Amino acid sequence: MSQTITVVKYIVAHQHFWNGLNAEIMRMTFILTLFLSTYCFAQKFPYQNPKLSSEARAKDLISRLTLQEKASLMQDQSPAIPRLGIKKFNWWSEALHGLANNNDVTVFPEPIGMAASFDDTLVYKIFNAVSDETRAKYNEAKQKGQENRRFLSLSVWTPNINIFRDPRWGRGQETYGEDPYLTSRMGVSVVKGLQGPADAKYRKLLACAKHYAVHSGPEWSRHELNLNNVNPRDLWETYLPAFKALVTKADVRQVMCAYQRLDDEPCCGNSRLLQTILRDNWGFKYLVVSDCSAITDFYTSHKVSSDAVHAAAKGALAGTDVECVWQGYAFEKLPEAVERGLISEQEINKHLMRVLVSRFDLGEMDDDALVPWSKIPMSIVNNEEHRKLALDMSRETMTLLQNKNNILPFNKSTTEIAVIGPNADNEPMLWGNYNGKPKRTITILSGIKSKLPANNVVYDKACDLVENKVTQSYFSKTIIDGKKGFKAAYWNNRELKGDVVATDQITNPLKLTTAGDHEFASGVKLVDFSSKYETEFEAPETEEIVFKCGATGYFELLINDASIASYNNWRTLPSRIPYKVERGKKYKIEIRYAQLNNWQANLEFDFGKEVDIDFSGLINKLKGVEVVVFVGGLSTLLEGEEMPVSYPGFKGGDRTDIQLPEVQRNCLKALKAAGKKVIFVNCSGSAMGLVPETENCVAILQAWYGGESGGQAVADVLFGDYNPSGKLPVTFYKDTTQLPGFEDYTMKGRTYRYLSSDPLFPFGYGLSYTSFSIGNAQLSKAKIKNDENIHLTIPVSNTGKRDGVEVVQVYVHKMNDNDGPLKTLRTFQKVKVAAGKTSQVVIHLPNTAFEFFDRASGKMAVAPGEYELWYGNSSNTKDLKMAKITIQ
Repeated sequence: MSQTITVVKYIVAHQHFWNGLNAEIMRMTFILTLFLSTYCFAQKFPYQNPKLSSEARAKDLISRLTLQEKASLMQDQSPAIPRLGIKKFNWWSEALHGLANNNDVTVFPEPIGMAASFDDTLVYKIFNAVSDETRAKYNEAKQKGQENRRFLSLSVWTPNINIFRDPRWGRGQETYGEDPYLTSRMGVSVVKGLQGPADAKYRKLLACAKHYAVHSGPEWSRHELNLNNVNPRDLWETYLPAFKALVTKADVRQVMCAYQRLDDEPCCGNSRLLQTILRDNWGFKYLVVSDCSAITDFYTSHKVSSDAVHAAAKGALAGTDVECVWQGYAFEKLPEAVERGLISEQEINKHLMRVLVSRFDLGEMDDDALVPWSKIPMSIVNNEEHRKLALDMSRETMTLLQNKNNILPFNKSTTEIAVIGPNADNEPMLWGNYNGKPKRTITILSGIKSKLPANNVVYDKACDLVENKVTQSYFSKTIIDGKKGFKAAYWNNRELKGDVVATDQITNPLKLTTAGDHEFASGVKLVDFSSKYETEFEAPETEEIVFKCGATGYFELLINDASIASYNNWRTLPSRIPYKVERGKKYKIEIRYAQLNNWQANLEFDFGKEVDIDFSGLINKLKGVEVVVFVGGLSTLLEGEEMPVSYPGFKGGDRTDIQLPEVQRNCLKALKAAGKKVIFVNCSGSAMGLVPETENCVAILQAWYGGESGGQAVADVLFGDYNPSGKLPVTFYKDTTQLPGFEDYTMKGRTYRYLSSDPLFPFGYGLSYTSFSIGNAQLSKAKIKNDENIHLTIPVSNTGKRDGVEVVQVYVHKMNDNDGPLKTLRTFQKVKVAAGKTSQVVIHLPNTAFEFFDRASGKMAVAPGEYELWYGNSSNTKDLKMAKITIQ
C-alpha cells in the first residue's frame, strides 16, 4: 500500500506533465500504474505468485520458514504465520456421505448403502454435490470473517475404503463392503467427485483414502493391535487393491495411515507401507496424514517409542506428513528431534513440500478471484437437485431379501396397516454416522403415511432397539426451591466459573443441543460454555432406579455430592447408570456439563424405574390389523467408532453377536404368534444374522441407513412406486458361528470369496418386483495373451410384467489355484430392461481382471493358464453361468 501512495504522490507532483495528455490516456495510464504498483507489492515473493507451479512456490516458502514454523505446519490444526501471510489451516473435515458436523446440509445414505446400489456413476454425482456444498459452506464462513475451523475446511478425510471383512466391525457401515473391486470402483468415483476435474488449476477439495492399511476392527483393540501374520496374498489381493486404485486411477491427494501395527510396526511409522508400497511401487506423491493421535500411540500404546520426540521422528521418517491429535502434538517436538540428531531439517523440508503443495493446489493462499470454486453460493446447499440425488440414491440402496407370496408391493387400496418398531419414527438413525444434520428428514413412518390416509396407519414404537425393559420416568417427581424440575445455571466458559449468564427451570427430561445454532438458554454461547443442573428427589420405594444419560462434551453426574459417573465424549452415546434408593429418603441430584472444543454440544438426561416389556398391550392395540411393518435393526447408537457404551451383544461399537437384538426378536415372535403378516424393514450398517426373521416375517427389506429421504425411499418400495434393484455388498451370514475369530485377519472362511459354507443371503443378491433371465454369454475370444482384453455379450431378459433394473456381475476364478478365492468380482454393469424385453449387455474385461498374487515374485501378475468366468446376478453359484478362457 505504501508503494501505491508513493505512485499517487508522484502523479500529483508532476501534474503539469499530465495536463498535456489526452484525458482518456491520462485515466487509463493512472489506473494501469496503480494496478502494477499494487500487483508488484502483492507479488513480493515467488511463493505469492500464482503463475508459478505449486512446487516452485512451496520451495520458496520453505526457505523463509523457521524450523519451529515448519513443525507447526505439519500439524492438522496449523496456526497462522502472519509475517508471511500464511493463514490458519485445518486438515480435518469429514464428508463421508455429506458434509459432516454441519447443519442444513444434504445427508445422503451411509456408504454401505450406496455400495448396494452398484451405481458408481450416481456416487460420482453425489460427491460432486458434496464438494459443492462443502465449498459453499467454507465460502460463507470465510465471507463472515470466520477462521478456518475443524470440520469446515477444504481437506476432507473421505472415503473409508477398508474392506468390510467381518460384519461385527462397527465402522463397516462407512465402507463400500467386503469386495476389493466394488470398493475400488466406488472409491474412485468418490475421490473424483470431491476433488473436481483433473485438468482444473485448483482442486475443489482434497480427498483422503483411509485407513491405510489392513484395518477393519476390532474397535476395542485398534490402538494396541499387532497384525504379524497377514498372508501376503490377502494383503495384495484383498487389503491393498482399493488404495492402489485411488492412488493410480483417481489421483487421491491424501492417504491416512491406520492405528494398528502391521508386522510389529505402527502403520503411521511403517516404512514398507508408506515408502516401499505407497510411494515407490504406486508413485504416490502427495500427503500422508495420521489417524488422530496415532503418532501418540507409538509411546502410549504400542510402546515402540520412548517419548513424543522419538515418536515424531519415527513417524516422519517413515512417511507421515501431517499429524492429527486429540490433544498434544508430537510433531511440535520435531525441532528437538533435529537437535538430538533423530531427523534432519532436510527431511522435514521434504514433508513440508507435500504439505504446502497441497495448500497451493487448493488455491487457499491465492486471491479468491483466481479460484472458481470460491464462487459457489450457499443456495446450492440442500437445493432441489441435491435432495433428488439423495432420494435417488436412497431408492437404489433398497435391497429386497425376501418376499413370500409376493406380498410386496402393497396395494394402495389397503384399508389399514400398522407401522411399529424402534426405527419407524427415528430421524437420527437415518443419518448414519460421520454425518451432518439435514434441513428436513423423512422418517419411515412419515413416508408410509404419505401413501395412505392418516387414519389408515396405526403406529407404536413397540420396543427399544436393544433394552428388554422400559423406563418409567421420575423426572416429574423432582423439586428444588419449591419448584418442580431442575434448576439450571449457565456460564460462558468451560469451567463453571465467574458470572452466571443465564438460569432456567427445566420441567421435562433434558434434551438440549446446539444443532441448528440453538442455545442451551438465552444468552448462552454456542461454544465455550458450561452448565449445572440441580434438584432433589424423594424415593417413592426402596428399589433400583436407572439414570439414562448422553452427552457430547464433558458430563458428570453427582448424587448427594458424590460423583457416580463422568466422561468426555465427542458424540452423544446413551449410558445406563443403575442406582439403589431407599423409600422416603431424599437425594440431591447434580449434573455438570461443559461443551467440548470443536464439537456440537448435546445433553440428554432422564431417570426412573425400569419395568419388563409386555407385548400383550401391543397385540391388543393391533387387533383387526392384518399387515404389520416392523422397522427395526440397529443404529449408530449401537454400532460405530470406539464407543464407550456397551450392551449385550455389543462391545465398544462392535458386535459380539450378529443376530437381531433379543427384544426385537421377541417382538417379531409375538407378532407372528398373533397371526400378523410381518414385513420387516431392517435398518443397519452391517450384515445381520436373520434366520429367525426369515421364518417370522413374510418379507424382509434391507434399508441400511437411508439418509434424509430414507423414509420416502422405503415407502416408495413398499408401495411399488419404485422397483427395488439393490444388491448386497456384504455376505449375510446365518449367525456368528459361521465367522472366524474377529482379530484374525486371514481371509480364509470370510466373505463370499472364501466362504465354504452356505450363507443366509449371498454377496450380490437382491430381489426385484420383476424377474430376469441371464442368457449364455458370447466371448470375443476364448484364448488371449496376458496383455489382451476381452468382452462378453450377455443377453438379459426381463421375463416379468414390470420394467426393472438388473446388476450383471462377472466373477473370475483361476483354476488349479489351491489357496486362491473361490471366485472374485472383476466387473459389473447395471442395466435397465423393459418388461418382456431382452437387452444385449456388452461387458468389457481388461487383462487386469485375471491378475492374481504370484508367490514366486511376490507381486500381482497375469499368469498363463485356465480361468473360469462366472456371470449372473449374485455371487451364489446357482445364480451364475460359467464360461472358460485360456491365457497363453
